[in-house]
This record gives sequence, structure tokens and C-alpha cells, in this order.
Amino acid sequence: MRSFSADETREALAYPQTIEALRQAFQSDIEVPVRHHHTMRRQSEPAATLLLMPAWEGEDYVGIKILTVTPGNAQRSLPAILGVYLLNDGRTGAPLALIDGPTLTVRRTAAASALAADYLARKDSEHLLMAGTGALAPHLIEAHCAMRPIRRISIWGRRREKAEEVAAGVKQPNVEVQVVDDLEKTVPLADIISCATLSTTPLVQGAWLQPGQHLDLVGAFTPEMRESDDEAVRRSSLFVDTRAGCTQEGGDIVQPLQQGIIDPEAILADLVDLTAGRHAGRTDEKEITLFKSVGTAVEDFAAAKLVLERAGL
Repeated sequence: MRSFSADETREALAYPQTIEALRQAFQSDIEVPVRHHHTMRRQSEPAATLLLMPAWEGEDYVGIKILTVTPGNAQRSLPAILGVYLLNDGRTGAPLALIDGPTLTVRRTAAASALAADYLARKDSEHLLMAGTGALAPHLIEAHCAMRPIRRISIWGRRREKAEEVAAGVKQPNVEVQVVDDLEKTVPLADIISCATLSTTPLVQGAWLQPGQHLDLVGAFTPEMRESDDEAVRRSSLFVDTRAGCTQEGGDIVQPLQQGIIDPEAILADLVDLTAGRHAGRTDEKEITLFKSVGTAVEDFAAAKLVLERAGL
């Protein structure tokens, strides 16, 4: 069995190859059982969570991502999310690869957003606003730049020093990078607004949105969290990575559904529909599009297979 470090996993999951692997995966017969969440109580710190995300494709491969989410790790100078992806031979069950879980997760998550943007963002999108300065931010920037002719990147975070760290790490050629302090002033200027935060209250207000924009919501992965307000949802054409996931887990969709702001039919398509051509995605240059993702084991499985293939195994 081959083990892949974080650096090796990052190198194997280059864009746009990862985006194309996901495009193909959403059209494949990959079996994805419901993910398992197990709460692990702690006496002296917040509860941790064990996540199990299995998937398989015929007799080719069977894989599972095993992650722990441990909020108390902040006190230990460790990442909250740690884990691995195990990819096995589908016929024999023999282990083939053990892949760094956090790196695989951020790469496939960013690739899914860029894949959606390929259908939903205007082809001439040049200004990307990144709201959020966590582990996903650099990957989302890189992925969106791989699919659209981004020439200007604005970065916003609750702590300016963190935004400056993200800005300093951007390595895109011929791109202007700036840190911004005012979302209300910056949102109307952007072509693509990507949010990856842990916010429990809306950050992007619908009143700020302009015709032709694309809103990419990656954070808010529980029903209690929000990155957009109800007006943003009302004004936008709605798309998701998976209907099952976003209507149960993502607060930006769950809360408007529960409150009757939208009904399930307001979700026009998921990534299966978009990649299959059952929905064209953006149909008008002035349309405001919103993509909500919560993640799916399909993406992990596709990324793990690509890591193996890039290694020649």
C-alpha cells in the first residue's frame, strides 16, 4: 500500500485536472451511502465528531474517508480536521493507497466550486471576492483562477492580518490582489463571490448583489449556519452540489426551505444535472446564480482515484 503525504496529495490534485475528474465522476455510477456522523463527548472541551464517508464504483475501487473534527485542537496548535482517505481494490478489498484526508478534502471542495462556476459564472468573470481566510481560501482562489480569467482578487476576513496572510500566499501571475475591510462596498464590484466561513449569521446581503454575479457558498455546513440572507436566496437562480445534502445540512438552503421562503422546486439543478447537460446553468448574462455545496463522497472518491492514477499505480 502506498501512502501519500499532504504535499504529494496537493501535487497530484492539480487544477484543472481535478475539476475534470469531478466532472466525469458526477456522470459515473458511483455508489454513495449516507455519510456517518458520530459525536464523541469530551469532559473538558467541546465534543469531537467522527465522520465516515464511503463510496465505491462497481468492482474497480472502494474507498472511505475517515475524519475527526476536534474543536479542542486549537489549544494544541493542531488543525481541527484530521484524517485519511483509504482506497482499496474493489475486487479483492486489498488496500491500495492511504491519502492525506484534509488536503484531499480542501482540493476536491475547491474543485467542485470551480466546476459549478464553469456552468454558472459568466465566461468573462475577472474579479473574485474571497470571503473567509481559513484553510479553504487559498484553494478556492486557485481553483476559480483555473476556470475563469481572473485578473483581480479581493480578500476579506474578520481579522485583517489573516486576510493579509492569504493575500501574501496568492501566486497567480498577472493578478492584482488586495485585502478589503468592507464587504458591503466590495460585493457589488465582484463577478464571483466565494464564501468559506463558519458564520452563523448572513454575510452577503441580497440587496448588495448585482446582475450577472455568481455567489459560491462553501461554508455554513450545518442547518444553523448562514453565509447569505433570504433576499440573496430569493434573487438568485439556485444550484447545489447534491439536493439530498444541501436540503438537510446547508443552512443557506435549509433555513429558507423551513421558513417557506423557497420550495424544493426552486433548486434548479445539482452537479449531476449540470454535468449531464440536463440544465444549461447560466442562461442570461444578467442572471444572479447561487451555488451551495456541503460536499459529497463522490468528490472524495474521484480525487482519490486521481491521486492513484497520477502516481502511475
